Amino acid sequence: MSFGNWLKKLPFTPLQIVMHTYAWSELVIIIYGVFTHHLTVNPIQQMEILTGRHAIALLVLSLACTPLTTLLGWRELLKRRRALGLYAIMYAVLHVIIFVDLDNGLAWSYLVQTVIQKSYILYGMAAFLLLVPLAMTSFDIWKVRLGKNWKRLHLLVYFTAPIAALHYAMDVKGDIFHLSGNINAPVNYGIVIALLLLLRLPFVRRFFASLRTRIVFLFTKIIQPPQPDSD
Repeated sequence: MSFGNWLKKLPFTPLQIVMHTYAWSELVIIIYGVFTHHLTVNPIQQMEILTGRHAIALLVLSLACTPLTTLLGWRELLKRRRALGLYAIMYAVLHVIIFVDLDNGLAWSYLVQTVIQKSYILYGMAAFLLLVPLAMTSFDIWKVRLGKNWKRLHLLVYFTAPIAALHYAMDVKGDIFHLSGNINAPVNYGIVIALLLLLRLPFVRRFFASLRTRIVFLFTKIIQPPQPDSD
């Protein structure tokens, strides 16, 4: 049996295996760190950082599926977009639970005071609240019930990602506006999100789709063996 045929018989595609492994890896690291006491001197804060960072990473990957399909023609990416989005929401929920419960002990008056004093938390709350309806309507039955409105609703993700990146940027120790301090990661996420949003513009998508078609055509002409002349 050839390697290609063996891959086709697997219950999961290689992309699915990579996706699920990466998605669960951060939770495994956190659980391992909790039981082995390897989560720095402030484990709760470290768990907040890890879950929040992984949520943004998965959200960005879900956003990347459509543009990469346009660029590469890899249709399977569209099938993995929803799973990546749901994983992102799962980590966002864990991030919020850790902040509200473990970090602040469900002390609602203190939480309100913290939110007022630290504006970056407002951006995090806004991003989370925008993710909630996306999670609730992510299943096929809601596509049928909402019709065209389902697609309009899920455009919210293009507002959510920049807000989440801004929340991350304002949370780190540094000055995002003066590009100083520990801001490399949030700045990189912001740049990637901006590029992905740019690739979503209709005229940009058409340009790259046309470019990919021409490249495939030229590549096919190059590798195609010359046809023998017929007498």
